[in-house]
Amino acid sequence: MDKHIVLSVDHLHISVSTPHGMKKIVNDVSFRLNRGEVLGLVGASGSGKTMTCLAIMGLLQESAIIEEGSILLEGKNLLQATPAQMRSIRGGRLAVVMQNPMSAFNPTVTIGSHFMETLRAQRSLSRAEARELAETYLGKTGLPRPAEIMKQYPFQLSGGMLQRAMIAIAMSLQPAVLIADEPTTALDTVHQMRLLEQMRRLCEEQETAMLLVSHDLGVIAYMADEVMVMQEGSIVEKAPVARLFDRPEHPYTRMLLEARPGIGLV
Repeated sequence: MDKHIVLSVDHLHISVSTPHGMKKIVNDVSFRLNRGEVLGLVGASGSGKTMTCLAIMGLLQESAIIEEGSILLEGKNLLQATPAQMRSIRGGRLAVVMQNPMSAFNPTVTIGSHFMETLRAQRSLSRAEARELAETYLGKTGLPRPAEIMKQYPFQLSGGMLQRAMIAIAMSLQPAVLIADEPTTALDTVHQMRLLEQMRRLCEEQETAMLLVSHDLGVIAYMADEVMVMQEGSIVEKAPVARLFDRPEHPYTRMLLEARPGIGLV
């Protein structure tokens, strides 16, 4: 594997069991993600974006079957990893930020406890060292008064603040790959732009590669280096972000761009 490639997905096929038999939902998906790169993944709901991400994370539901393909993280095939190995990988070299931040937190546990337990499970840190690092990363995502945030429970924070706390936890482990599935949906426009800038800066500082899933083409245009367009389980177009927005080649890509207010074709 090229030393700059951190994630390689090759010929991935996923099917799910339905009352009417097996249905293919991801069809021959292949892509490479380089160190420090942001790769955008767009497509309509049900196109297979989230299922692709869940397959990479090893979190597919029991009814879903990976029929073919390989997923290599830093040269290691994740499809051959044991459940225990995947739990370690998910908290370390592979991190995820999901769409609903509330579901990621136990409402009876403080943000600080969540953060510090995650850090100490993955790294050899004292409680004082974990606390200091947690407060540092909460501050890096723009949260005010990190020491106070550490003492609060999830229900005491807004959705946007929880989203930033979740991103802080993910980035504090300095993962090789961050999968961000609609990471800014809980934020207003001003805070969305600030958080995107902070995420981009953290990825550049740590050379973390990001797979960014979003319905918001404005977010993709701002953040991504390259973009993949997914339709009915297949990647129908992949191109550098400027080229894709200026000269989309696939009819489905053109339809997506034309359907969004404020984003047109030249």
